[in-house]
Amino acid sequence: SPGPGPPRSGGERRRNASDTAQDTQLRSMDLDHVIKLLEGSDSKDLEKEQLKTLKKVVKHFENGIPLKDLEQIIKILNLCSEKMKEQETFTEPLCELIKLFGLPFQKKKSSDEVNYSTAVSKYIAQLGYLMRVPSSQVRIQICKCVINFYKMELPGKLLSGYRPTSASYKIRMAELGGLAETLVLSLALVENQLTEKLWVLKALQHLSSSGANCRLMMKAQAASRLCLYLNAADPSGQLVFRSSHILWNLLENTSKEEVVNQLSSLECVHALKEVFVDALHGFGHCDHQLRNDLLVIATLLAENPAVPMIESGFAKLLIVLATFNEVKIPNPLVKGLKLTYSYEDFEMKKLLFNIIGVLSKNPSAAQLLSENDVMPALLYYVKPNQKPGFYDWSAAQYEELQLHAIAVLAAVAHVLIDKYLSCQANTLLLVFLEWCIGQDPFFAQGNSFHGTGGRGNKLAQMHYSLRVLRSVASIYDDAVNLNLCDQGAISQLLDILRYAANKSKKKEDAILLEIQADTLFILSVLCENDLHRKELFSYEGIGILIPFLKMDPKELYGGLGHSYLLFSALDCVWSCVIGCYIAEDHFLEKQGVFLLLDLLALKEKNLCNIILGILVEFCGNPKTILHINTWRGEKAQTAASLLIQLWRQEEQELGVRRDRYGRVVDMKRPIASSFQRQQKVIPVPASCPSFAIMEISENMRAKLYSLFCKLGFENLPGLTAEDFVTLAIIRRYIDFKVGEVWSEICAELKEEFTPVMPDEDALKSISKISECTGKAVNAVQTQLIESQLHQEIQEENQTYRKIRATCKQREMINKSWENFLTRTSAYEALKKAKRLQEKAIEASRSKLKTQNGAVHSTDIEGLHTTIGPGRLVTVESTPRQFIQGPLAVRDL
Repeated sequence: SPGPGPPRSGGERRRNASDTAQDTQLRSMDLDHVIKLLEGSDSKDLEKEQLKTLKKVVKHFENGIPLKDLEQIIKILNLCSEKMKEQETFTEPLCELIKLFGLPFQKKKSSDEVNYSTAVSKYIAQLGYLMRVPSSQVRIQICKCVINFYKMELPGKLLSGYRPTSASYKIRMAELGGLAETLVLSLALVENQLTEKLWVLKALQHLSSSGANCRLMMKAQAASRLCLYLNAADPSGQLVFRSSHILWNLLENTSKEEVVNQLSSLECVHALKEVFVDALHGFGHCDHQLRNDLLVIATLLAENPAVPMIESGFAKLLIVLATFNEVKIPNPLVKGLKLTYSYEDFEMKKLLFNIIGVLSKNPSAAQLLSENDVMPALLYYVKPNQKPGFYDWSAAQYEELQLHAIAVLAAVAHVLIDKYLSCQANTLLLVFLEWCIGQDPFFAQGNSFHGTGGRGNKLAQMHYSLRVLRSVASIYDDAVNLNLCDQGAISQLLDILRYAANKSKKKEDAILLEIQADTLFILSVLCENDLHRKELFSYEGIGILIPFLKMDPKELYGGLGHSYLLFSALDCVWSCVIGCYIAEDHFLEKQGVFLLLDLLALKEKNLCNIILGILVEFCGNPKTILHINTWRGEKAQTAASLLIQLWRQEEQELGVRRDRYGRVVDMKRPIASSFQRQQKVIPVPASCPSFAIMEISENMRAKLYSLFCKLGFENLPGLTAEDFVTLAIIRRYIDFKVGEVWSEICAELKEEFTPVMPDEDALKSISKISECTGKAVNAVQTQLIESQLHQEIQEENQTYRKIRATCKQREMINKSWENFLTRTSAYEALKKAKRLQEKAIEASRSKLKTQNGAVHSTDIEGLHTTIGPGRLVTVESTPRQFIQGPLAVRDL
């Protein structure tokens, strides 16, 4: 065993003695006795004893309440609250007991926090129920106690054998017990007591820092309750600030839609408006911050059309505030109001612009926006930045306001189109765009959301100005489009497109891609259905348009915006080129159809649909067919082969039934998709298209069929037998589709009533014709497959014959070589071969004697070989008398 330790000092002995006494005191405190004492009948002497005992209890637990004693303490609290209704002397002990709940609870084991959690959450919830006690002192003490949950301070002296609970323990238990909901409901009890109400709001301000408490508060309609109390009398101004802070927490930690729904009553909107007006005329920094916070809440309310922003007059006030500085028209709503050009005023200006954009989505606000000169106020910013600052705004602030105003103009312009035209907005925008691509030096800050990508250049201004033109062009108003074209917009837009394309070559950027896409869209709208504008576009536009069709396919999946740009370019081809022979011929000369087919060969679903539509329209020009037939893709693939592959791919995705050779399987419904086969008969009115008709627009087969009708079904190059099998189906597509429609008619008739005999016979005949067409196509396909099989067998036999001939030739060569070796190694074999050679030579000579002619011997004397002679040959000259013809005059 260890030896004796050092002797204890006197101070240590005193501390141990004190701890022992405290433990004895803790054990000696009989809380059950206190409860029985408080339950006793009322008397003067008993009341004194009760108050004295309660003081002892408070003194006993001044360093914190152990978790195991909480249940009895809560009973004591409830008994005190009951006695307070008749005896006010219990007010102070009750407050002192409540104050103990602000101290950390005491635990003996680490597991006590978990073991007592359910009970503790229930006990803390009891604090909220004590708010019903009609005592200002008690209510304030409860609020202070709740606030102390978030400012946990350890007591000066710790109990021996106990440890304080964790700092966040009470906060978690308050969430679990629903204390926040109870305090919100208690606001009705303190409605006319300002001091108590402010303390409750202060407690709720702390509680609302967590999402769980915010959800509990929303169950008690906290948003609407707080909003209705906003404009109550409060000299201190704390009521509005604390309420707005709680509303902010509710918006951040719960569903914004739910908060807006609670604030959507006319009373709440009126209250917000009055508080906003008061804050608007305030001079303090806090007033300006509160004003901006309320503006954000008003913006969220304005996003919901059901909120009575217009009926309350709040919307008109906000619109007038947004425009009063740009439009110098006196209005009593803003009389005496001046901007200080501080940061808070700058934020307010941006928030007001934002509210205009939000209100523009509400059709009911259109008249209000028109009457209050919103359009001139926004167009005020559509002008070149000529000097560093405007008014007292800095250059960076003015640029941010300018971009924000133009962005809002894009949202408002199509709503106020009459005002847009009367203010000559097209002219202002085109002049502004001319400045954007000009050489005038301008160093943008580019340090805001709207200024993204525009630092040191004018791209941000160009970006949002084109958005405005896109917005007004998208409504297809003839007056707007005519006004744009009369001012030379087509030529100017082409210059912008060329400028952005050149910039994009150096460094690709999402803003530049969007600028190009918006420009292409505006050109498409302007040139659609107008031959003269298409001619104007064709002179320069096609040369600019062609490079977009040469886009690298890998860029389509980059996420930067290339796919959006390509679709805009294809739309421009459809709208600005097709229908004008001059433009079409120029496009064909630039090999535009080849580029379209290159894109089609990518077999991208979204691309294929629009490209096939363009090609079908292009085939109205007789030169297009030659270009399509001339095109060759990868591995010398022809256009016809590509189109048939797309057909097969489409049918596979639709689940059309085919056998392994691609033949028709279902003779009655040869081209029906899997969805069509599952679809039940649904009678529809005559004005509504049936499913068989609707299906035409949902896939590419109709476009592919139309394209083959232009190209023809005969003499198509580069097709395989499988392609011809598929082509047989494509050829009868329209017949199959007619059969589907008749099949639907028959099914609908049988659902409604029974046809008479002649009609039934006619329907049967029609159905039989459709089935016969399917069988005929199947027969043609079978013949094609058999023919192909026969051809393959013939080719296989021919290949086999070539192989056999090759083998035989090799055998003959080998045998000849063996004979040669035999002759060289065996003299008797050589003589025998020589005799056979001479015999063969003799047999080959003509039997007729040559008359009067020289006879030359073909034998070489002394030759002992059976192979051909060498390169040296001696030729005897023919005597002159035997030479006739032209050689007779030659001197040989």
